[in-house]
Amino acid sequence: MSNRWDIFCRVVDNYGDIGVTWRLARQLAAEYGLVVRLWVDEPAAFLRLCPAAEAPLSGQCIEGVEVRHWPVVFPPVEVADVVIEAFACHLPMRYVEAMAARQHKPLWLNLEYLSAEAWVTGCHGLPSPQAGGLPKFFFFPGFVDGTGGLLRERNLLAQRRAFQAAPGARGEFLAHLGVRPAGNTRLISLFAYENASLAGWLTALAADRQPTLLLVPRGRIEGELQRWFGAQSSPGHCWRRGNLQVQLLPFLRQQDYDRLLWSCDVNAVRGEDSFVRAQWAGRPLLWHIYPQEEGAHWTKLDAFLDLYCSGLSPQAGAAQKSLWHAWNGRGNMHTAWVAAQPQMAALSSRAEGWCREQAKRPDLALALVRFHRNWLLCAA
Repeated sequence: MSNRWDIFCRVVDNYGDIGVTWRLARQLAAEYGLVVRLWVDEPAAFLRLCPAAEAPLSGQCIEGVEVRHWPVVFPPVEVADVVIEAFACHLPMRYVEAMAARQHKPLWLNLEYLSAEAWVTGCHGLPSPQAGGLPKFFFFPGFVDGTGGLLRERNLLAQRRAFQAAPGARGEFLAHLGVRPAGNTRLISLFAYENASLAGWLTALAADRQPTLLLVPRGRIEGELQRWFGAQSSPGHCWRRGNLQVQLLPFLRQQDYDRLLWSCDVNAVRGEDSFVRAQWAGRPLLWHIYPQEEGAHWTKLDAFLDLYCSGLSPQAGAAQKSLWHAWNGRGNMHTAWVAAQPQMAALSSRAEGWCREQAKRPDLALALVRFHRNWLLCAA
C-alpha cells in the first residue's frame, strides 16, 4: 500500500484545527508506519502546541512526522499518495496542479468537522469529482456507525485507566504542575472561549459546600476570570473566593492536557479537539461549542446531546441538557449547576459508559487507512 500522506491545516480557531491534525499525523506515523508530512500555515500556533519544535518550521521531523510551514507562495514538492485537506482549508493551487499531473492520481480526502447530526452518515465517503480526474471524497468523523469515528490512539484508554488506578499518579502529575489540592477538593478543568455564563458558574462554585479547585490552562478565558475576581494578577496565578480556588496553569502540551483531563472530576472543554479528549477521559464534561452564524451551532449541540442523553434517566438527561444550554448562553448557569448536583453520580457513570461505547468503533486514523486501502482495491 502507498505510504506517503500529506495533511494540510490552516489555523482558524487558535489550537483546535492544528490540535486535531497534529494528533492525527502522529498516530498515522506511529501506528501505521506511514510517511506523514504536516503542512501548517501558522507556525507560531504549532510551536506553542509542540515545544520540542524549532522555529522556523523547515521540514524538521518531530515524533515521526515531517512538519512544514505552508507558505503563501507554495514551493514545488513531490505529491503524496494520500492528501488530507483538513476542515475545507483549500489546497494550494500549485499542489493541486501537481496532483492532476501525476500518472497515478493520489487519494484526496476532505476531512470535515465533527458533528452528531443525522445527515453526516449520508454524506460520509461521498465522492466530490474534481477537475483533471482527481478523486476526492468527503470524510466525516462521528459518533455512530457509518461515520469516520473519533481520534483515539491505540493504547489511549489503557493508559488512562492505568493512570487513574495507580496510587499517587494523579498527585505526582498535579504536583509537577504546581497543583496540590486538599483531599476533599473537587477538581474541575476549564478550557473555554470567552463566555458570558462564566460568572454565574463561578458564583455557584464559590457558594457550594464542597471546595472546588478550578484548573485553567492559560488562554482566552483568563481575562474574564480576572474581572470576576477583580484582580489582574496574583502570586502563583491563584485566586480564591468562598469555597472556590482558581489556579492558572501554563499552556500544556497535548499529552499533559490529556492527563489533566484524567485527573479532574469534571472537565469544561471547547471546540473539537479538547471535546473529544474529554470524552476519552470518562468524566462528566461541559462543552462550549464554537458559535456559528444564525445559531447553527445549536442544532449541532442538541444533536450530540440527544445521542449522549439517550443513556441517562429523564431527570439526569434534563439536568445535562439544561447545564450545557446554560453554559452556551441559554439559561442561568448558576441555577443549572446547582440543579445538576443531585445527578452527578449518574452523569459520572454515563461518561464512562459513553467512552466504552465509542471505543467499540474504529478510530479515525484506522477508518482513514481502511478507506484508502479499499479505494486502492477498487481502483486495481
